[in-house]
Amino acid sequence: MRQPGCDAGAHHQPHGSHQPHHADDGADGWREAMMNVRRAMHERNAEMLAWGESLKEADAFVDRRIDAVSACLDDLARLRSHGRFCVKEQLVTVRELLAGLGEAHSAHSTALLLRDRGVNVRFVDLTLWDQQNMHDLDECIVGAMKPIDLSNTLPIVTGYAGCAEGMVRRYARGYSEMTFSRIAVLTNAREAIIHKEFHLSSADPKLVGAGKARKIGRTNYDVADQLANLGMEAIHPGAGRGLRQTDIPLRVRNTFDREDEGTLICGDYVSDTPRVEIVTGIRHAQALQFFEQDMVGVKGYDAAILEALTRHGVWIVSKSSNANTITHYLSTDEATMTWVIGDLQTHYPDASISAHPVAMVSVIGSDISRPALVSDALAALAQAGIDIVAMQHQIRNVDVQFIVDVDKFEAAIRALHSALVETDGGKAETQRAA
Repeated sequence: MRQPGCDAGAHHQPHGSHQPHHADDGADGWREAMMNVRRAMHERNAEMLAWGESLKEADAFVDRRIDAVSACLDDLARLRSHGRFCVKEQLVTVRELLAGLGEAHSAHSTALLLRDRGVNVRFVDLTLWDQQNMHDLDECIVGAMKPIDLSNTLPIVTGYAGCAEGMVRRYARGYSEMTFSRIAVLTNAREAIIHKEFHLSSADPKLVGAGKARKIGRTNYDVADQLANLGMEAIHPGAGRGLRQTDIPLRVRNTFDREDEGTLICGDYVSDTPRVEIVTGIRHAQALQFFEQDMVGVKGYDAAILEALTRHGVWIVSKSSNANTITHYLSTDEATMTWVIGDLQTHYPDASISAHPVAMVSVIGSDISRPALVSDALAALAQAGIDIVAMQHQIRNVDVQFIVDVDKFEAAIRALHSALVETDGGKAETQRAA
């Protein structure tokens, strides 16, 4: 099972963040945006397809889809103009349609490209853009894949699936990886292969240098979970869960290094020698500190904080606590923290609640139980002039998290990578990342 053309794999975007959209500055802004999308898709088709008939077929496919979505948006615009209708829920559905539009174009044009080169392919459209009755994701996949003989036919499947749960609504940017994962599980794939723009590396090559970052080579799903928790795009945690539960290994390959086998992620792998495999983190995080003198021996505070964070859609990276203080390290912005603190202060007026911008740097590995790891890490940070705000080390020896000032994030990555990977971990099972 292979998924081409995915997002860059070695970097991350804060959870809950969205890119701004400016096409709707006026009432007809979306029309101009759709024209630009149509033009861009036609241009891409012309770059991909040399045979005239295939190009015509690809452009006609794009035109049909864009015309249908535009008609929906026209209807919503007319409804909205009356001023008495709330179309917020319908706009969520439009977001799903737009995601399906791009995925359908990519898969359809790829299928035509391969067909022109003599490959027996089948375009599998899971977007269900013109159907009313939606099924769950697994039902959609099983129904579409059942008539295909996988021994002689290569299915080119849309990353987006029109299903009852709403892929974008539920999985955000990870929806294509969920489709990819469920196809692998439901077809009993021997291995799942995902392509990224970079190797899954020991650190961001842009921070530590391309000659110092090393391809991981092998790791396990536990490490993949830690990366997902930090917002890195190795694979969506829900997608990884399905592969792990069915013992399907995941291979992460570099699109631009075709001969390299990439990094294999398995359920039971543990490095032969305890070592750090990856140094990464979150550049902009928030430390929410909740101090209440009367907390000692009283239950309920933790649950109330979690409920507030869930209500505001805040991603929890980790937390720590003592007798009267609970600290959550969160991947979110200052504006959201203001709302969270306001809610909590209403319920606990005597508590001291504050938020502080911090950076988190994490050293991760399938087994990091080597002697003196923490002392070596602290020495490396001290030598680089970096004071730690806090530190967390789990008993399971999979990761250690260092909380530092935001402006020390890059320096901390470099210092820890130099001390724990280049000097130590690079001796075993790794090679330089391309």
